[in-house]
Amino acid sequence: MNFSCRFLVLVALLAVCQPAFAEKRVALVVGNSHYDNAPLLPNPTNDAAAIAATLKGAGFDVVESRLDLGSVDMRRVLRYFSDQARDADVAVVYYAGHGIEMDGTNYLIPTDARLERDTDIYDEAFSLDRVLLAIEPARQLRLVIVDACRNNPFADTMRRTVSSRSVSRGLARVEPATTNTLVAFAAKAGLTALDGNSKNSPYAAALIKYIAQPGLDLRKAFGFVRDDVLQATGNRQEPYVYGSLGGADVALVPAKPVAAPLASPQSEDRHDYELAMQVNNKEALNAFLAQHPDGYYARLAKLQLAKLIAEAPKVATADQAGQDGQGQARLTGQGDAPGTASGQAAPSLTAAPDASGTAKALEPAQAGEAADQQIATGTPAAGPTPQTQVATSAAGSNDTSASPASQAAKDMSVASPATGPSPAEIAKSAQSELRRVGCLTGAADSDWNAASERSLAKFNRYAGTKFDTKVASSDALDAIRQKPDRVCPLICEHGFRVDGDHCRKIVCAEGTFLNDDNECEKRRGKMRAEKHSPALSSRSTDEPQAPRARKQRSVASRSSGQIICDSLNCRPVRSGCHLDNDPRYALKGSGGIAEICN
Repeated sequence: MNFSCRFLVLVALLAVCQPAFAEKRVALVVGNSHYDNAPLLPNPTNDAAAIAATLKGAGFDVVESRLDLGSVDMRRVLRYFSDQARDADVAVVYYAGHGIEMDGTNYLIPTDARLERDTDIYDEAFSLDRVLLAIEPARQLRLVIVDACRNNPFADTMRRTVSSRSVSRGLARVEPATTNTLVAFAAKAGLTALDGNSKNSPYAAALIKYIAQPGLDLRKAFGFVRDDVLQATGNRQEPYVYGSLGGADVALVPAKPVAAPLASPQSEDRHDYELAMQVNNKEALNAFLAQHPDGYYARLAKLQLAKLIAEAPKVATADQAGQDGQGQARLTGQGDAPGTASGQAAPSLTAAPDASGTAKALEPAQAGEAADQQIATGTPAAGPTPQTQVATSAAGSNDTSASPASQAAKDMSVASPATGPSPAEIAKSAQSELRRVGCLTGAADSDWNAASERSLAKFNRYAGTKFDTKVASSDALDAIRQKPDRVCPLICEHGFRVDGDHCRKIVCAEGTFLNDDNECEKRRGKMRAEKHSPALSSRSTDEPQAPRARKQRSVASRSSGQIICDSLNCRPVRSGCHLDNDPRYALKGSGGIAEICN
C-alpha cells in the first residue's frame, strides 16, 4: 500500500472515530431590561450574560449574546441566527424580558414597543412561532427557553379594538410541531414568574447550575431546575417544559468518555507496579523504577526494594539452615538403610565422646558430612551407647531453640511476598478522597457501606463518570484524586445557608422568623400584651392561646395595666392589685412574682 492510500485510510479512521461532542452547537441569548415605555426589569440583562457565559464555557461553537434589542435589531438578529442554525446539530435560544399572550399566541416584546392598541402587537412584537421557525433547520435538537412569564406592563394602557379579544397574564401553553423540540417556560402557562431579590432570577440561577452539566439528560436537568425554583419561591413558581424527546439521553453538553480515567498515568503505573510485585525481586523492581522513576507507585517500589535488600542476609541464613536440616533428616533416615541389622539402633554419627569421655553433639554440618560418607562407604558405625543416645536426643531437641536467628530466618523465608494495596486500603483511600471533594460526610473506616456507595454515586453524577458504586476500585480512586476542588455541592440543614465551603446559621432580623422554606418571613399580628411584658414578647404570635388567656384579654379594661405569668399562662393584674417579688407569695413557675391586692 503506497503512502497516498495509507493517508486516505488514516483520514477515514479519524472521521469515524470522532467523539460524540464534535457536533456543532449554536445559541442565541437575548436579555431586554431597559424598555422605553415600560418599567425597568433589573434581572434580564444579568440573566442573559450569565447564561451566555455558561454556554461558552460548555464549548458551544457560536454564542450570540444581545442586550436591549428594539424591533429592528431583533428582526435582524433572528434572521442572522437562522443562517447559523442551518448547518448546526443543536440550536438553543434563551430570551429574558417581557412577554405577552393574546388569543392563545405568545409574543416577545422588543424594548421600543408601545402597544397602544391590542392589534399593535402584530406589528411591534415577535411571536414565539417566529423564533421556533428560526431554529427549525437544526438537525438533532431545538431548544427555546423563555424567561418572560411576567405581568403584562401594557395591560392597563392598551386599548381593546375587539372586546372579546383575550389578553391573559403569563404565557399560553404551546405544542411544538417539530420533533426533538423543547420549549421551556420559567412558569407554567397562565402563571407569572418572579425576579427574586438577588442578581439573577430564581429560574436563571437554577439554569446556570444544571443546564451545562456534561452528560446530564435535558429532561433531568429541567427537573432539577423545577425543584430548585419551587424551593426558592416557596412553591409559588413552577417552571414547565413543553415538547418531547426520544428514549435516549439527550444532553446539551455530552459526557466525557468514561475511558479517560483508564488512560491516566497513575493507572498505567499501578498496572506495571502490580506486575513487578508478582515477581517481587530486586531485578523486577529496578526495571519498574527505570520505567517509572517518579510518582506514588515509584515510592512504593523503592520501599519494597529497600525491604528486600535489608532482608537479603536473613534469607541467606534461612537457606543455609534449611540445607542443614535436610542433612540432619538424611542422617536420621539411615536407621533402616541397607547394611544394618533389623531392629539395630541407628549409627552413632550425631554424637561423639569428648576428652572427658562424655558425649558431645555433632554440629549439623558435621553430621551431614558423616552421613554422606557413611552412605558412600556402606560401613555403618558402631551402635550408640546410652550416653550417646541421650546426647543425640538433647541435640535434636535443641536444634531450633539453640539458634533463634536461624528459626526467624526460616519463618521469614516462608512469608508471602507483598502485593499491591488491599481492597480495604483502596476503600479507605477512596473514602478519604470522597470526603475531600465533598461527596462523603462519614468517616474513612475501610467499610464500604451504603453511605460510601451513595457518595460514589454522587461523584458519578457531578463528575460525569460511571464507576461501579458497589466496590471501591483503583480506577475510581485515581479519578477522584485527579479532582483538585470540591465536586459535590454543599447541602446545609434547615436554619443554615451555604457560604463558600461552610454552612452559616441564618439569623433573622427582629420582627421576622425562619419559615419552612429557610427564609426570613415577617410576623403577622402581635399580642396586645407584648408591649407590657418581655415574657409575652418572647412567645410566638402564631402559638394558639388558651381559652382562659383570651377571656382575660377581653376584660383587660378592668386590669391594672400589669401582666403576671405562672406555669399555665399569662394574665392581666386585676384593678386594685399590684405585683410583688416577695418569694413568700410566689406562684409555682412565676419566678418569685406574686399578685398582691389591697
